[in-house]
Amino acid sequence: MLGIDDGPFVKGQDSVPLAGVLVCPPNYVEGVMISSCTVDGDDADDAILSMVNRSRFREQVRAIMIDGVALGGFNVVNIKTLSEALNAPVITVSRDQPDIGAIEKALMAHFPDWERRLSIIVQYNVREVKLPEGRAFISSVGIDDQEADALVRRCTVRGCLPEPVRLAHLVTTALVRGESKGKA
Repeated sequence: MLGIDDGPFVKGQDSVPLAGVLVCPPNYVEGVMISSCTVDGDDADDAILSMVNRSRFREQVRAIMIDGVALGGFNVVNIKTLSEALNAPVITVSRDQPDIGAIEKALMAHFPDWERRLSIIVQYNVREVKLPEGRAFISSVGIDDQEADALVRRCTVRGCLPEPVRLAHLVTTALVRGESKGKA
């Protein structure tokens, strides 16, 4: 299972680091991959594909979990395209249910291609997955919903985020700030 997250960034920053942490569920770390994507750009899919395809761990990537459907602000990941290109299921995970109205408003205010970005975001059903310590909201492609839900539960050791995503968050935060801090 490869967990992917972006690092913290500030307005006006050109790019943001991405980390991919390969975990053998529930929490054995096999390896770490690093890449970057443009803040509010449209290269998240390419950044992930390149990171995975150039990695010596490529053959071990059986599924991918991403912290949300966008990286680096609104650099939207097309999880269907990514799943097909890597021949692996892709699952997005978030703590909170996405507020599509707020997302649409933000996209309309800042992006001439807002309709394209929004269409990618809303094309997948987001569902709640109950976890021992709360819940997560996920969408998935390339895998049965029940299997995806079970995989998220299997990879969640504590809290509401699966370990691959939580660890990717820690890595990117450390890359940017010098150490990990804050909640993933």
